[in-house]
Amino acid sequence: MKLNSKEDDFSISVSPTGVQYYNRVIDDLLACNVSPMVTLYHFDLPQAIQNLGGWKSPGVATLFDSYSKFCFQTFGDRVKLWITINEPHVCARLGHEVGIHAPGLKEKGTAAYLVGHNMLRSHAMAWHSYYSEYRATQKGAVSLALNSDWFEPLDPLRHEDVASAERDLAFTLGWFAWPVFITGDYPELMRSAIETQSKMMGYSGNWRLPRFSKEDLPILGTADFFALNYYTSRKVKSGGCCGQMLSMKRDLDAEEVLDPSWPISGVSWLAVGPLQIEDVERCKFYRSTISEVVKGTCLYLS
Repeated sequence: MKLNSKEDDFSISVSPTGVQYYNRVIDDLLACNVSPMVTLYHFDLPQAIQNLGGWKSPGVATLFDSYSKFCFQTFGDRVKLWITINEPHVCARLGHEVGIHAPGLKEKGTAAYLVGHNMLRSHAMAWHSYYSEYRATQKGAVSLALNSDWFEPLDPLRHEDVASAERDLAFTLGWFAWPVFITGDYPELMRSAIETQSKMMGYSGNWRLPRFSKEDLPILGTADFFALNYYTSRKVKSGGCCGQMLSMKRDLDAEEVLDPSWPISGVSWLAVGPLQIEDVERCKFYRSTISEVVKGTCLYLS
Protein backbone atom coordinates (compact mmCIF):
# COMPACT_ATOMS: atom_id res chain seq x y z
CA MET A 1 0.00 0.00 0.00
CA LYS A 2 1.26 3.45 -0.92
CA LEU A 3 0.39 6.33 1.36
CA ASN A 4 0.28 10.00 0.40
CA SER A 5 -0.33 12.64 3.02
CA LYS A 6 -0.63 16.29 3.84
CA GLU A 7 -1.65 17.78 7.15
CA ASP A 8 -5.26 18.08 5.96
CA ASP A 9 -5.45 15.14 3.58
CA PHE A 10 -4.67 11.46 3.60
CA SER A 11 -5.06 9.00 0.76
CA ILE A 12 -4.17 5.35 0.31
CA SER A 13 -3.40 3.70 -3.00
CA VAL A 14 -2.73 0.02 -3.52
CA SER A 15 0.33 -1.36 -5.27
CA PRO A 16 -0.81 -4.18 -7.61
CA THR A 17 2.78 -5.43 -7.73
CA GLY A 18 2.88 -5.72 -3.94
CA VAL A 19 -0.44 -7.56 -3.83
CA GLN A 20 0.76 -9.92 -6.56
CA TYR A 21 3.95 -10.63 -4.61
CA TYR A 22 2.14 -11.55 -1.40
CA ASN A 23 -0.40 -13.61 -3.31
CA ARG A 24 2.48 -15.66 -4.72
CA VAL A 25 4.06 -16.08 -1.27
CA ILE A 26 0.78 -17.25 0.26
CA ASP A 27 -0.04 -19.59 -2.63
CA ASP A 28 3.45 -21.10 -2.57
CA LEU A 29 3.22 -21.74 1.16
CA LEU A 30 -0.10 -23.48 0.77
CA ALA A 31 1.27 -25.54 -2.11
CA CYS A 32 3.97 -26.76 0.29
CA ASN A 33 1.38 -27.57 2.99
CA VAL A 34 2.49 -24.63 5.15
CA SER A 35 -0.28 -22.63 6.83
CA PRO A 36 0.58 -18.93 6.47
CA MET A 37 0.42 -16.70 9.55
CA VAL A 38 0.46 -13.06 8.48
CA THR A 39 1.79 -10.25 10.68
CA LEU A 40 0.27 -6.92 9.70
CA TYR A 41 2.79 -4.72 11.54
CA HIS A 42 6.39 -5.37 12.53
CA PHE A 43 8.23 -2.35 13.98
CA ASP A 44 8.13 0.20 11.13
CA LEU A 45 5.38 2.54 9.89
CA PRO A 46 5.19 4.12 6.43
CA GLN A 47 6.84 7.54 6.61
CA ALA A 48 3.61 9.22 5.52
CA ILE A 49 1.87 7.98 8.68
CA GLN A 50 4.87 8.82 10.85
CA ASN A 51 4.72 12.37 9.51
CA LEU A 52 1.19 12.62 10.90
CA GLY A 53 2.34 11.58 14.37
CA GLY A 54 2.68 7.83 13.89
CA TRP A 55 1.58 5.69 16.80
CA LYS A 56 1.33 8.79 19.01
CA SER A 57 -1.66 10.00 16.99
CA PRO A 58 -5.12 8.75 18.03
CA GLY A 59 -6.12 8.69 14.36
CA VAL A 60 -3.62 5.92 13.62
CA ALA A 61 -6.17 3.38 14.86
CA THR A 62 -8.60 4.20 12.05
CA LEU A 63 -5.82 4.00 9.46
CA PHE A 64 -4.63 0.67 10.84
CA ASP A 65 -8.18 -0.66 10.76
CA SER A 66 -8.56 0.31 7.09
CA TYR A 67 -5.25 -1.35 6.25
CA SER A 68 -6.22 -4.47 8.18
CA LYS A 69 -9.57 -4.77 6.42
CA PHE A 70 -7.85 -4.47 3.07
CA CYS A 71 -5.56 -7.38 3.99
CA PHE A 72 -8.44 -9.46 5.37
CA GLN A 73 -10.44 -8.89 2.21
CA THR A 74 -7.52 -9.51 -0.16
CA PHE A 75 -5.79 -12.47 1.47
CA GLY A 76 -8.27 -13.82 4.02
CA ASP A 77 -9.67 -16.48 1.71
CA ARG A 78 -6.35 -18.31 2.20
CA VAL A 79 -4.86 -16.84 5.40
CA LYS A 80 -6.50 -18.18 8.56
CA LEU A 81 -4.04 -16.94 11.18
CA TRP A 82 -3.42 -13.22 11.70
CA ILE A 83 -1.15 -11.22 13.99
CA THR A 84 -2.11 -7.55 14.06
CA ILE A 85 0.96 -6.14 15.82
CA ASN A 86 4.22 -7.84 16.65
CA GLU A 87 5.75 -7.04 20.06
CA PRO A 88 4.05 -3.72 20.87
CA HIS A 89 6.18 -3.46 24.01
CA VAL A 90 9.37 -3.37 21.93
CA CYS A 91 8.01 -0.83 19.46
CA ALA A 92 6.72 1.45 22.20
CA ARG A 93 9.75 1.33 24.52
CA LEU A 94 12.68 0.92 22.12
CA GLY A 95 11.18 3.12 19.43
CA HIS A 96 9.82 5.97 21.54
CA GLU A 97 11.58 5.84 24.94
CA VAL A 98 15.06 4.42 24.28
CA GLY A 99 15.20 5.47 20.63
CA ILE A 100 17.14 2.54 19.14
CA HIS A 101 14.23 1.27 17.01
CA ALA A 102 12.16 3.20 14.46
CA PRO A 103 11.17 6.00 14.67
CA GLY A 104 14.12 6.66 16.99
CA LEU A 105 12.37 8.94 19.50
CA LYS A 106 13.61 9.52 23.05
CA GLU A 107 10.57 11.14 24.65
CA LYS A 108 11.16 9.58 28.03
CA GLY A 109 8.30 8.81 30.36
CA THR A 110 5.52 9.91 28.01
CA ALA A 111 5.56 8.75 24.38
CA ALA A 112 5.90 5.01 24.99
CA TYR A 113 2.74 4.84 27.11
CA LEU A 114 0.76 6.81 24.51
CA VAL A 115 2.11 4.63 21.70
CA GLY A 116 1.22 1.44 23.55
CA HIS A 117 -2.27 2.78 24.17
CA ASN A 118 -2.86 3.56 20.49
CA MET A 119 -1.43 0.22 19.43
CA LEU A 120 -3.95 -1.55 21.66
CA ARG A 121 -6.75 0.61 20.26
CA SER A 122 -5.58 -0.20 16.71
CA HIS A 123 -5.41 -3.92 17.43
CA ALA A 124 -8.87 -3.90 18.97
CA MET A 125 -10.42 -2.09 16.00
CA ALA A 126 -8.87 -4.59 13.57
CA TRP A 127 -10.03 -7.56 15.68
CA HIS A 128 -13.59 -6.23 15.88
CA SER A 129 -13.62 -5.60 12.13
CA TYR A 130 -12.54 -9.18 11.45
CA TYR A 131 -15.09 -10.53 13.93
CA SER A 132 -18.01 -8.60 12.46
CA GLU A 133 -17.16 -8.62 8.75
CA TYR A 134 -14.94 -11.58 7.87
CA ARG A 135 -14.95 -14.33 10.50
CA ALA A 136 -18.21 -15.95 9.43
CA THR A 137 -16.98 -16.61 5.89
CA GLN A 138 -13.20 -16.83 6.33
CA LYS A 139 -13.21 -18.71 9.67
CA GLY A 140 -9.82 -17.39 10.73
CA ALA A 141 -8.29 -16.27 14.02
CA VAL A 142 -6.71 -12.95 15.01
CA SER A 143 -4.39 -12.00 17.85
CA LEU A 144 -1.32 -9.89 18.59
CA ALA A 145 2.15 -11.19 19.41
CA LEU A 146 3.37 -10.17 22.86
CA ASN A 147 6.91 -10.52 24.14
CA SER A 148 8.32 -10.92 27.60
CA ASP A 149 11.33 -12.23 29.43
CA TRP A 150 10.81 -14.15 32.65
CA PHE A 151 11.73 -12.23 35.79
CA GLU A 152 12.73 -13.65 39.15
CA PRO A 153 13.84 -11.76 42.27
CA LEU A 154 17.60 -11.64 42.75
CA ASP A 155 17.01 -12.45 46.41
CA PRO A 156 13.72 -14.35 46.86
CA LEU A 157 13.80 -13.55 50.58
CA ARG A 158 14.09 -9.80 50.05
CA HIS A 159 10.70 -8.12 49.76
CA GLU A 160 12.04 -5.27 47.61
CA ASP A 161 13.44 -7.68 45.02
CA VAL A 162 10.23 -9.71 44.91
CA ALA A 163 8.18 -6.55 44.37
CA SER A 164 10.59 -5.35 41.67
CA ALA A 165 10.31 -8.63 39.75
CA GLU A 166 6.52 -8.44 39.89
CA ARG A 167 6.63 -4.85 38.70
CA ASP A 168 8.98 -5.74 35.84
CA LEU A 169 6.58 -8.43 34.63
CA ALA A 170 3.66 -5.98 34.84
CA PHE A 171 5.53 -3.35 32.80
CA THR A 172 6.54 -5.92 30.16
CA LEU A 173 3.96 -8.67 29.63
CA GLY A 174 1.16 -7.22 31.74
CA TRP A 175 1.20 -3.89 29.90
CA PHE A 176 -0.50 -5.49 26.90
CA ALA A 177 -1.74 -8.84 28.22
CA TRP A 178 -3.96 -7.42 30.97
CA PRO A 179 -6.03 -5.17 28.67
CA VAL A 180 -6.54 -7.94 26.11
CA PHE A 181 -6.79 -11.08 28.25
CA ILE A 182 -7.43 -10.16 31.91
CA THR A 183 -9.33 -6.99 32.80
CA GLY A 184 -9.58 -4.70 29.77
CA ASP A 185 -7.25 -2.22 31.48
CA TYR A 186 -3.60 -1.89 32.45
CA PRO A 187 -2.24 -3.74 35.50
CA GLU A 188 -2.98 -1.81 38.67
CA LEU A 189 0.62 -2.45 39.72
CA MET A 190 1.81 -0.61 36.62
CA ARG A 191 -0.61 2.28 36.99
CA SER A 192 0.12 2.79 40.67
CA ALA A 193 3.88 2.79 40.07
CA ILE A 194 3.52 5.43 37.35
CA GLU A 195 1.19 7.55 39.49
CA THR A 196 3.58 7.34 42.44
CA GLN A 197 6.53 8.55 40.40
CA SER A 198 4.38 11.18 38.67
CA LYS A 199 3.30 12.70 41.98
CA MET A 200 6.91 12.77 43.17
CA MET A 201 7.82 14.70 40.02
CA GLY A 202 4.77 16.96 40.07
CA TYR A 203 2.94 15.37 37.12
CA SER A 204 -0.42 13.68 36.68
CA GLY A 205 -0.21 9.91 36.39
CA ASN A 206 -3.43 9.77 34.38
CA TRP A 207 -1.89 12.11 31.84
CA ARG A 208 1.07 9.77 31.32
CA LEU A 209 -0.69 6.39 31.23
CA PRO A 210 -3.93 6.96 29.30
CA ARG A 211 -7.26 5.44 30.17
CA PHE A 212 -9.50 3.74 27.65
CA SER A 213 -12.55 5.86 26.94
CA LYS A 214 -16.16 4.81 26.50
CA GLU A 215 -15.83 5.71 22.83
CA ASP A 216 -13.12 3.09 22.34
CA LEU A 217 -14.11 -0.39 21.21
CA PRO A 218 -13.71 -2.96 24.01
CA ILE A 219 -10.14 -4.19 24.40
CA LEU A 220 -10.85 -7.22 26.59
CA GLY A 221 -11.26 -10.43 24.63
CA THR A 222 -9.79 -9.15 21.37
CA ALA A 223 -7.57 -12.19 20.82
CA ASP A 224 -8.50 -15.63 19.54
CA PHE A 225 -5.26 -17.19 20.80
CA PHE A 226 -2.33 -16.26 23.03
CA ALA A 227 0.88 -15.52 21.11
CA LEU A 228 4.07 -14.95 23.10
CA ASN A 229 7.62 -14.35 21.91
CA TYR A 230 9.93 -15.47 24.71
CA TYR A 231 13.70 -15.12 24.61
CA THR A 232 15.41 -15.27 27.99
CA SER A 233 15.20 -14.62 31.74
CA ARG A 234 16.58 -12.05 34.15
CA LYS A 235 17.11 -11.71 37.86
CA VAL A 236 15.67 -8.47 39.22
CA LYS A 237 16.60 -6.29 42.16
CA SER A 238 15.15 -3.06 43.43
CA GLY A 239 16.57 0.21 42.24
CA GLY A 240 17.25 1.69 38.86
CA CYS A 241 15.75 5.16 39.33
CA CYS A 242 17.76 7.61 37.31
CA GLY A 243 18.00 11.32 38.09
CA GLN A 244 15.16 13.74 38.52
CA MET A 245 13.57 13.22 35.11
CA LEU A 246 10.49 11.31 34.02
CA SER A 247 11.29 7.95 32.44
CA MET A 248 10.00 4.41 32.21
CA LYS A 249 13.11 3.31 34.06
CA ARG A 250 12.19 5.57 36.96
CA ASP A 251 8.59 4.28 36.93
CA LEU A 252 9.79 0.69 36.92
CA ASP A 253 12.33 1.19 39.70
CA ALA A 254 13.94 -2.18 39.06
CA GLU A 255 17.29 -3.34 37.76
CA GLU A 256 17.74 -6.50 35.70
CA VAL A 257 20.92 -8.53 36.18
CA LEU A 258 22.39 -11.71 34.75
CA ASP A 259 23.13 -14.65 36.97
CA PRO A 260 26.86 -15.38 36.49
CA SER A 261 26.13 -19.11 36.61
CA TRP A 262 24.02 -18.97 33.45
CA PRO A 263 25.59 -20.34 30.25
CA ILE A 264 26.67 -17.79 27.67
CA SER A 265 24.98 -17.54 24.29
CA GLY A 266 26.36 -15.96 21.16
CA VAL A 267 23.56 -13.38 21.11
CA SER A 268 24.29 -10.38 23.32
CA TRP A 269 20.70 -9.73 24.42
CA LEU A 270 20.18 -13.36 25.42
CA ALA A 271 23.30 -13.27 27.55
CA VAL A 272 26.82 -11.77 27.37
CA GLY A 273 29.56 -13.06 25.15
CA PRO A 274 31.21 -12.78 21.73
CA LEU A 275 29.41 -13.87 18.60
CA GLN A 276 29.81 -17.58 18.04
CA ILE A 277 29.19 -19.15 14.66
CA GLU A 278 28.98 -22.59 16.25
CA ASP A 279 26.59 -21.43 18.94
CA VAL A 280 26.23 -24.65 20.90
CA GLU A 281 24.88 -22.91 23.97
CA ARG A 282 22.05 -21.28 22.02
CA CYS A 283 21.11 -24.68 20.60
CA LYS A 284 20.96 -25.98 24.18
CA PHE A 285 18.87 -22.96 25.12
CA TYR A 286 16.28 -23.65 22.43
CA ARG A 287 16.23 -27.36 23.18
CA SER A 288 15.70 -26.90 26.92
CA THR A 289 13.12 -24.14 26.45
CA ILE A 290 11.04 -26.18 24.01
CA SER A 291 11.33 -29.16 26.35
CA GLU A 292 9.87 -27.11 29.21
CA VAL A 293 7.03 -25.92 26.96
CA VAL A 294 6.23 -29.56 26.12
CA LYS A 295 6.25 -30.46 29.82
CA GLY A 296 3.88 -27.59 30.59
CA THR A 297 1.57 -28.57 27.73
CA CYS A 298 1.46 -32.19 28.87
CA LEU A 299 0.73 -31.09 32.44
CA TYR A 300 -2.08 -28.82 31.24
CA LEU A 301 -3.65 -31.53 29.08
CA SER A 302 -3.49 -34.07 31.87
